[in-house]
Order: sequence, then structure tokens, then C-alpha cells
Amino acid sequence: MQFKKIITLVAIAASGIMISSCSRQVTRVNPDQTIDISGNWNNTDSRLVAQEMTQSILGSKWLPEFLESHAGKKPVVIVGMVTNKSHEHIDAETFVKDVEQAFIQSGRVRLVQGGKKREELRAEKADQQDNASVSTMKKFGLENGADYILQGSINSIVDSHKRQKVVYYQVNLELTNIQTNEVVWIGDKKITKYVKN
Repeated sequence: MQFKKIITLVAIAASGIMISSCSRQVTRVNPDQTIDISGNWNNTDSRLVAQEMTQSILGSKWLPEFLESHAGKKPVVIVGMVTNKSHEHIDAETFVKDVEQAFIQSGRVRLVQGGKKREELRAEKADQQDNASVSTMKKFGLENGADYILQGSINSIVDSHKRQKVVYYQVNLELTNIQTNEVVWIGDKKITKYVKN
């Protein structure tokens, strides 16, 4: 009987230890704070690369040349495909949104929707043709056509041995004049992370 009580007490104590060791603690942090737990691509990488690359794009000679030849009218830019070619899952849409936000905050270019969002806008216009009043209906054929398209890729190389690895990321972007297919800007940003387990 004594043995059964000891076993029961040990089992209760062990389960209590397991439960307390598995408890999770969550702390809210500033999204701008750099926290790198896994060494993988993260929100800080996305934001910093987007900011640096858009500054480079907007500081390049194509922009003043466009402004001069178009009487100061801001160019219209569309952000196209940014393809993830890296070894890990990276949501490229997050990076694209960071780039678009940096463009809008700069106030130096005008940005138009692309991809699925543009299709959704066109579907809404089509629906309005049948269901909205004539005075509020939005017409087809009045969209701002983009002058330039930004496209690119996120690439990575991993070098690992035992419990160490170096992860190298390279983001490549190109800005192309849609009318002429002329590439007016090419840039890349490299990030290297050393991870030791």
C-alpha cells in the first residue's frame, strides 16, 4: 500500500514538472525590434531590404530623367512578381508590401495595383456596370497605366557543417520601362547569417 502511494506521488510530481516545463510564455514586442530566433528570413530582413532597395531605386538617375522629360509628372510604378527561389518558405507578398509601402511613403512615384488585386478591382467595376447607379458607376478604360514594372527574386545559399551554418540571402530586383522594355535600374541586397546550434 505504501508503495502505491509513493508511485502515485512520483507520477503527480513528474506530470507537474512536465506541465510546467512545457508552459509557453508569450510577450508582445515592438514589430521594429530585431529578433532572430531561427536564422531564417524574417520580418526584419523583409523590411530592411525593402527600405534600402527602394531608396536605391528612387535615388537612381532614371527618376530625375523621367521627371525632366515629363514636365515633373511622377512616374507610375507597378510591383510585379518577386519569386522565392530560396531554400525556405518565404512569403514574397510580405516583402512586396514592404516595397509598395516604401514607394508610397516616399511620395516620389505613383503606385498602381497589380496581379490578383487588380483582377478584383476590375471584377468590381464589371459588377458596378449592372448594379450601381450611373452617377456612381466606375468606368472601364480609365486606369493609370504603369510606366515601370519592378520584378525580382529572393535567392539563398546554405553552407552547413555539424551544428553550424551560414545562410546567404540575395534579393535581386529590376525596374523596367514597360513601353520600351529597357531595364533602367538593377539592384541587389545581400544578407549573411551565421547560425550556431
